[in-house]
Amino acid sequence: MVVGLGISGMSTAIRLHRAGWQPVIVERSPGRRKDGYFIATMGTGQAAAHRLGIFDALPDRTPPSTSCNFEVERSGKRRKSVGIFDIPLKPKPMLQLRGDVEEALFNALPADVEVRCQTTPTAIAQDADGVDVTLRNTVSGAETTERFDLVVGADGLRSTVRALVFGPHERYLHRLGRIVAAFQLPRVPTGLGPSDGAMQFEIDRSLIVYPFADHLPTALFSYASDDIDAEFTESPVERIRAVYGPAPYGRLLDEVIDGLEHAEYFLFDSAEQVKMDCWHRGRVVLVGDSAWCPTLYSGMAGAELLGTVLQTHPGSLEGALTEWERRLRPYITAYQQAGAQGALLFTPPNRAAMVFRRAMMSMRRSPLLRLVLTAIMKAVPSFQMRNSDITAEATPPAELRAAGYSANE
Repeated sequence: MVVGLGISGMSTAIRLHRAGWQPVIVERSPGRRKDGYFIATMGTGQAAAHRLGIFDALPDRTPPSTSCNFEVERSGKRRKSVGIFDIPLKPKPMLQLRGDVEEALFNALPADVEVRCQTTPTAIAQDADGVDVTLRNTVSGAETTERFDLVVGADGLRSTVRALVFGPHERYLHRLGRIVAAFQLPRVPTGLGPSDGAMQFEIDRSLIVYPFADHLPTALFSYASDDIDAEFTESPVERIRAVYGPAPYGRLLDEVIDGLEHAEYFLFDSAEQVKMDCWHRGRVVLVGDSAWCPTLYSGMAGAELLGTVLQTHPGSLEGALTEWERRLRPYITAYQQAGAQGALLFTPPNRAAMVFRRAMMSMRRSPLLRLVLTAIMKAVPSFQMRNSDITAEATPPAELRAAGYSANE
């Protein structure tokens, strides 16, 4: 049983099905989520997408080279800048919406993979031979108990599977002291071209408008908070107006805040990481945000590697899961460290950080200094790992052949 119809859940189901398992996916929501915001699929995610057979179905919405990125101020002053991912990495990052990835995975699910929506686990009990899961229909309230060989928790940051098997959220969630709000804009902001981006950075708060080649832009608010719980005592737009106040906000902020107020779908949540000493317990294993949030691209990669290790180590489930963790943990550690550092990049805590960030952006506009900066960034382990093929690097060639991969894959 795979709990969660998101990127990690569907990736797990596809890969385990290929390895000979018969996955059943359960999802609390009424159906597959079709909205979503900004994703940069870097080398790690691209390699996993190739292995899962969905790479050709992923659109690359990277803006054309003729687009511009601007750093703006409330006064209306703006200067040309560079995009967040405007770095000559190989392979080049692909910019997408989360919904793009989920649609590709959903369409790639084998026909005999059962998907049950409006269904959630309420109890999980296991022994040496299997796992008994009590499932509740969220509409009728009816409950049934079924037995599975393996349960995969791919149900997000506040995972029900993790809470039932490993303990309360408070034991594993580590707040980064940041709140994020993201949504799709209803139109291109005034003064920007259809594929232009914009960034507005102030101390402890920022706004980024992410452009796409053939889609309306999305917006991301990110701000620091000393009292995360208090952020949820008012509506998201009320909190944004208060945190980014006092007015006047300036044209860009004003338009984007108005868009948030009228948005049908949006994300408003605290930025948190999941930190666990072990991602599996018996016949229950966690993947994706349930186990190691935040790593946007490793939802596919971690799941793909799980299927490979289970296929190449059929003799012992415990041994396979332990080996999977051993191979994956160095990558996740690097991703989490980069995520914590990125919080400071997106929300500069003081004026010195603002000056440093602006200097870094200026370096990236200079062709010569950009080459130097790129060389430095490529030497950083977290950047190297973001473009790693996790399965190929963590798995000996003989095991890949045993898992059914050709040399070209």
